Amino acid sequence: MDTNAASDLEALPDDVAAVAFRRLVRHLQHRHDAQNIDLMGLAGFCRNCLADWIIEAGFEGNKAAARGLIHGMAMDQWKARYQGPATPEQIARMELSVAKNA
Repeated sequence: MDTNAASDLEALPDDVAAVAFRRLVRHLQHRHDAQNIDLMGLAGFCRNCLADWIIEAGFEGNKAAARGLIHGMAMDQWKARYQGPATPEQIARMELSVAKNA
């Protein structure tokens, strides 16, 4: 499935989509226990993907600024506080999951 393909989702008003997006980001900022590697392993995307997507959508900041916006702090700070080392199992799940994105 092309996640950029046209669908009924395009009929969703931008103001409604923006509110939902901000809620998603705030939820992820609150749920530090939801590690990026686990999000990637389950859904094939993570906080860093959201940062990339806002850049693709026209965010004028650089990658570091976009990640800071999504993480709620500088990426290095977030990693030091919340990110643990990935296990081989997590990496394997991520690789299988990301392969489904193509």
